[in-house]
Amino acid sequence: MTPQDLKSSILQYAIQGKLVEQRAEEGSGEELYQQIQREKAKLVKEGKIKKEKPLPEITEDEIPFYIPESWKWVRIGEVFSLTLGQSPAGESVSEFCDGIEFHQGKINFGNKYLNVSSQKTIAPKRIAQPNSVLLCVRAPVGIVNITDREICIGRGLCAVHPLANMTVEFVYYLLATYEDIFIRHATGTTFVAITGEVVKNQVIPLPPLAEQKRIVAKIEEIFISIDKYAQAKERLKNLSEEMQKSLLQYAIQGKLVEQREEEGTGEELYQQIQKEKAKLVKEGKIKKEKPLPEITEDEIPFDIPESWKWVHLNQIAISELGKTLDKAKNTGDMCPYLCSINVLWSGINLDIVKKARFTEDDKKKYLLQKGDLLICEGGEIGRSAIWKKDIEMYYQNALHRVRFYGELEPYYFKYLLEFYKAAGILNKYSKGMTIKHLVQKALYSMWLPLPPLAEQKRIVARLEELLPLCEKLK
Repeated sequence: MTPQDLKSSILQYAIQGKLVEQRAEEGSGEELYQQIQREKAKLVKEGKIKKEKPLPEITEDEIPFYIPESWKWVRIGEVFSLTLGQSPAGESVSEFCDGIEFHQGKINFGNKYLNVSSQKTIAPKRIAQPNSVLLCVRAPVGIVNITDREICIGRGLCAVHPLANMTVEFVYYLLATYEDIFIRHATGTTFVAITGEVVKNQVIPLPPLAEQKRIVAKIEEIFISIDKYAQAKERLKNLSEEMQKSLLQYAIQGKLVEQREEEGTGEELYQQIQKEKAKLVKEGKIKKEKPLPEITEDEIPFDIPESWKWVHLNQIAISELGKTLDKAKNTGDMCPYLCSINVLWSGINLDIVKKARFTEDDKKKYLLQKGDLLICEGGEIGRSAIWKKDIEMYYQNALHRVRFYGELEPYYFKYLLEFYKAAGILNKYSKGMTIKHLVQKALYSMWLPLPPLAEQKRIVARLEELLPLCEKLK
């Protein structure tokens, strides 16, 4: 459960009367309700608020949960003074005029107390009184804040002012639990909003005044602990990510497991792969490539063991982008295919698998095999996963498919790319200004450390033993 989920649960307990005990000497919600009605009548008589039509009786169907007997179900319009915002003339609003602070309702939301706006108006129309709760009635609907000062409010806001000495903090926490309900009542196409009638008629529980204060004190006491928990959780998350990065770094730099002489060298493995490639060239299965230059000192990103070797991807694997999809041109059978949203660091997600037409030649070219490494070409470039299933599956051109020679361990290279991502090395190979891409040429130009095959497998086994411990820290 996240810290925010915990806070939401505490607020639900609070408004259901389960957070603090009820005390007979504190009176009842009915007594507070009558006190509020007397104060409203006095304000009407003084001309400070308008007399309103009685709101309809609350029906059983409107009651969402049980509350203590000492509480009372009421409508918002019965127990609060409401002020719906109305924007002043545009020319009267400026950052430089010497007027009253103006809030439209689309900025500075998310904290308990409203931040100061740079906008002011010399022609205020609707004023929210100090110690009022501001309810956002236009998208984003349902967000609440407290204003500790007099401000002018625009059409996006409704000021809910407590009466009869009700604490504004209780009203804030109470209305915060109604965000989802207000959202469900919202209507509109360009932007969603709720009307003043929706706000007035919303049914809420009313506890006695003294109990409201105890509820607020308990909420804020618990929230301090939750905030400490959130800070600790964030520190653990950061520690987990740092540990994960360190483990990957140790693995890819040859420091996670020891080197064993009997396992041979990266050079020997490389030569075996070149023999395999030469055989495939002779059989006409692949094309002969031009020899690539040896790595120079300037190109070495970090030190590796002497038994390892620096290589380019196309020296040890064949890589190919997937099929370019075009509904107007594609023919053939409808077949499932993977795109970048399916490829996650944690594995292949098959919850949503799209289909497109693939010809017989397409099927031969783009059919995935167990052990294929899939790399995202765009978006979060380099994000990688291994295809592990025997089912029929193809892939599209947002992905590189890498198929290794010599039975190389694909998970080693997946972890290698994960480290390159965390270390910022992948960024050096990305192309594009707004949307980054890892094009084929850039992928082939990347230098990769190649350990002996048995060591690759031991590195993967050790990482799969240790990385879950990092996840547990989160």
